[in-house]
Amino acid sequence: MSNNTIFLKDYRACDYQINSADLIFELDPDNTIIKSHLEIEAKSKTVNNPPLWLDGEDLELLEIRFDGEILDESTYTLNQEGLLLHNPPKLFRLDIVTRIHPATNTALSGLFISNGVFCTQCEPHGFRRMTYFIDRPDNLSRFSTTIIANPTKYPVMLSNGNCVDTGTTEAGQHWVKWEDPFLKPSYLFALVAGKLDLLEDKFITQSGREVTLQLYVDVGELDKTTHAMESLKKSMRWDEEVYGREYDLDIFMTVAVRDFNMGAMENKGLNIFNSKYILANPKIATDVDYENILGVVGHEYFHNWSGNRVTCRDWFQLSLKEGLTVFRDQNFTADHTSAAIKRIDDVNVLRTHQFAEDAGPLAHPVQPRSYIEIDNFYTVTIYNKGAELIRMQHTLLGPEKFRIAMDLYFQRHDGQAVCIEDFVQAMEDASGIDLTQFKRWYHQSGTPFVKIKDFYDDQKKQYKLLLNQTTPATPGQPEKRAFHIPLAVGLLDQNGNEILSTQILQITQNDQEFIFDNINTKPIPSLFRGFSAPVKYEFSYLPEDLALLMVNDTDSFSRWQAAQELALLQINSLIVAYKTDASLQLDSNYITSLRQIILGDFNDQALQALLLTLPNEQYIFQLQQPADPFAIHVAREFLRKTIAKELKTDLDSLYHDNVITGAYCNNANDNAKRRVKNICLSYISLVDAGEQAWHQYQAANNMTDIMAALTALASLQVNYRLQALQDFYQKWQANALVMDKWLMVQATSTLPNTLETVKQLMQNKVFQPKNPNSIRALIGAFVNGNLAQFHAIDGSGYNFLANEVIMIDKFNAQVAATLVRPLLHWQKFDVVRQQLIQQQLERILATKGLSKNTFEMVSKALID
Repeated sequence: MSNNTIFLKDYRACDYQINSADLIFELDPDNTIIKSHLEIEAKSKTVNNPPLWLDGEDLELLEIRFDGEILDESTYTLNQEGLLLHNPPKLFRLDIVTRIHPATNTALSGLFISNGVFCTQCEPHGFRRMTYFIDRPDNLSRFSTTIIANPTKYPVMLSNGNCVDTGTTEAGQHWVKWEDPFLKPSYLFALVAGKLDLLEDKFITQSGREVTLQLYVDVGELDKTTHAMESLKKSMRWDEEVYGREYDLDIFMTVAVRDFNMGAMENKGLNIFNSKYILANPKIATDVDYENILGVVGHEYFHNWSGNRVTCRDWFQLSLKEGLTVFRDQNFTADHTSAAIKRIDDVNVLRTHQFAEDAGPLAHPVQPRSYIEIDNFYTVTIYNKGAELIRMQHTLLGPEKFRIAMDLYFQRHDGQAVCIEDFVQAMEDASGIDLTQFKRWYHQSGTPFVKIKDFYDDQKKQYKLLLNQTTPATPGQPEKRAFHIPLAVGLLDQNGNEILSTQILQITQNDQEFIFDNINTKPIPSLFRGFSAPVKYEFSYLPEDLALLMVNDTDSFSRWQAAQELALLQINSLIVAYKTDASLQLDSNYITSLRQIILGDFNDQALQALLLTLPNEQYIFQLQQPADPFAIHVAREFLRKTIAKELKTDLDSLYHDNVITGAYCNNANDNAKRRVKNICLSYISLVDAGEQAWHQYQAANNMTDIMAALTALASLQVNYRLQALQDFYQKWQANALVMDKWLMVQATSTLPNTLETVKQLMQNKVFQPKNPNSIRALIGAFVNGNLAQFHAIDGSGYNFLANEVIMIDKFNAQVAATLVRPLLHWQKFDVVRQQLIQQQLERILATKGLSKNTFEMVSKALID
């Protein structure tokens, strides 16, 4: 298989269009037969039509007919990547019969089997693993699908659209035919067949139509489906109320499967989900699980318009659907939980993961210019940074004009495959705002850095902000032009009173000055409120200024940001002290500031929890150059333990104030109380030998409190640790999703020899070595979430990961390529670790038969 690079500049429209695709699936785990009947039309106006290329991988071609006649082998060329028809006419029918083997499809792309259930994953290139096709987003076809299978083994048979006919064959097989009235690209095709339990409901649209809602899960899982169904109905109503988008079919189906590379897939009318994002009840799901299900169910439903009805022209436009839909699901979740906390949580993900991607060898624009394997571009840059670009346009246009622009976008491009430029054009046309410079956000990679200085003129009562923006060089882009950056700013006086409410300043130059008149005293600026742009910024706050903002700022994000910066000042000084063998000490004023938070009154207690949460080690790691993982861990742990000792009485009191009696409820108030209580527990456990955590573990009536206690105990060398882990295992060993939590909490333990624990757990029956969820829960959690242990100076963690990547790459390249990412930032480390990581990357790259996915990741990382 070639590793040729695909470039955006080389895009050209399809020469042919598949107007209709009539598919027949004769299902069998070992030998599935697929009969494809395609009506194909040439777009070319020339006399001689160009050759027609049909994508196809891992297929056995049994028959090919051209307008009913067997095609002579001299008229086509077949290879491992597809089928080339040499001289097709303007309009013709092509019949193709292929054979595939779903039972051995461990890549989980195309048609595969999960727990006895046939299911598909066609985005981005899975459809070509079933039959030969123009498998690209700009080929929009009308599909009909007939499924034939054993009625006992596969009583449920689903595909896109509406069920139009059913019957039984002479051989006793049953069949069902589905027709999708909407044009769609092949990546939105879906098929499911198996024994499944069904939860059914109804939804009445804003125009009065009744839509049947069906949620299918593995047999025995119906008691975990209510939240997902309610989330779907909330999504449908929200999309009507906020965007005026009504669902367009008579039925909406969702299926949950255990084996799935992604979180979910938005196939038209038939969403297929990783069961992790469907199944929930208080016994097995945490508050975070509930919120994730709400967001992912919403995300996939919102794709019905932002991705399906209006799809992307090519994969370089991926953020057109994903960034836009992430923005929509973030706002949806914010409207149904806490807007302030949702925003902080989203920013935390962006700064921890996307900023790291921007600073590494795989940095790429939101609209990439090239790729080898598109699977590798389902990234936080495409999704999360892409969402920030939509959010900035919302800020620049304002809510009313943005809604008008969205209406125009959907109206103008319904039923089309379009580009990012088409979206931005709709924004411009509806608002009259010139976004020419703003479009650089789509084309330039990297995270802008804004350096801010201020000046106050007491005589003129005038305050100035002086700003300078720069963006570091990234692979292939050594020089950057100025971004269009919206800066939301407010001003506070020295008593913490707001003297200027939020203003949106527009930074468009490398150097810029903003003047505020009639400011009677030198203010403290509250910068990038709500994280108004995905940038890094620097302003020389005094510690007392940060403490004031943390307690008094009216913007929740800015309060959290001040708390993070205040903690980072302590952590950075501790890292320096550790490296120079000096004694580790804290500024007593920091403890005083935290006590103010503990004793403060909060309308949203979840914010109180976030203000008490230290920056995570992965984020701190980004800020160090070279980065010493062990020094980071030592510094942060010293800070945690000191907080716990100095504030134990206050933390105990806050903990008990937030204990909830009675049944578990998943609502904003109770979730916030649990969040506060459990951050307190994480500190208390450091000084009470785990007694409170063990008590909470035993008394808890919900998975949120159980996991908080188990997480606290997992990093303590106390007897309670083993008791809790064994008890948890005995209770939940039959539930794979819960066992993933058990694996993860041990993989992220900070105790010595965690790597050996991980290796031992890989032999446990609950670890499923070919299941993506299981791999992510154990191996992924260790290499991504256990900074000090994974980056051990002897290189044992690197050797372990390389071994696993090489093995997993043989059966699931997409998972392997994702897993290798922690090795790709090797230049962040000291010389010893750099050499150790490079050795493992070179070993991976030298592996015979390495997939395109992993080859692309590793080869880019090794380029100097």
